[in-house]
Amino acid sequence: MDRFTVEVISQTPNPQQTIYAAMHQDYAEGFVAHERDTWPGEAQAGEVVIKNLLKGGRGHFGPLEHPQIVLNVGWFPHSTMQQIRTHRVGLSFDVQSFRYTGSRILDVVMGKREVDEVFYLRPVGAYSDRQGKKYDYTAAERQRDLDWCLQACHRYQEKIEAGFAEEHARGLIPFDVRQHWVVSANPRSLMHLLDLRWKADAQLEAQKMCEAIWPHFEAWVPAIAAWYEENRLKKARLAP
Repeated sequence: MDRFTVEVISQTPNPQQTIYAAMHQDYAEGFVAHERDTWPGEAQAGEVVIKNLLKGGRGHFGPLEHPQIVLNVGWFPHSTMQQIRTHRVGLSFDVQSFRYTGSRILDVVMGKREVDEVFYLRPVGAYSDRQGKKYDYTAAERQRDLDWCLQACHRYQEKIEAGFAEEHARGLIPFDVRQHWVVSANPRSLMHLLDLRWKADAQLEAQKMCEAIWPHFEAWVPAIAAWYEENRLKKARLAP
């Protein structure tokens, strides 16, 4: 959908082995790092983690907090960043600031960028509000909104040229300007996020972000992702 992008910046290698080692140290007499040669392989370690920590509703999530994955999330609207940034347990963020990155707004005025590259508007289609009231977002209505965003860009340019500080002028930017951010997470915090923002009544753009995160999570911790998909995905269960 749209221009939405999620890419991996870095990630803990062998994350399921890392979880296994943390779990194993809870009850092992020895120093587990010195027993590395006896650890199960990455795939088998994932199976052991599922069996001993997650299967059967055990819910021992603590060892899952050790591996980290760092994601670059791009072209999502400011409102999505606000929704996601409320979930700070196990997550860390660095978000693009419009005190320093307002040149894109000026690029729209100069014709270097399209309006919808800088601002997000939902696609034309049929929608409903939280009370179930249905409405249509027509092409004509969307074009009016694009025109309004363009007018706001011109007003922003006027403020900058008049010597206003960027943090003052940005108050005129339409709310759903697109933002990029970096977020780091562990498997537990990612499952928490997916529980809350990939359920059926979550806002559309947040669901799309979770959809874009999912392949990276699945490739990184495949056994845990398979367990999550079977037991928790889109079931709106209380986040772990």
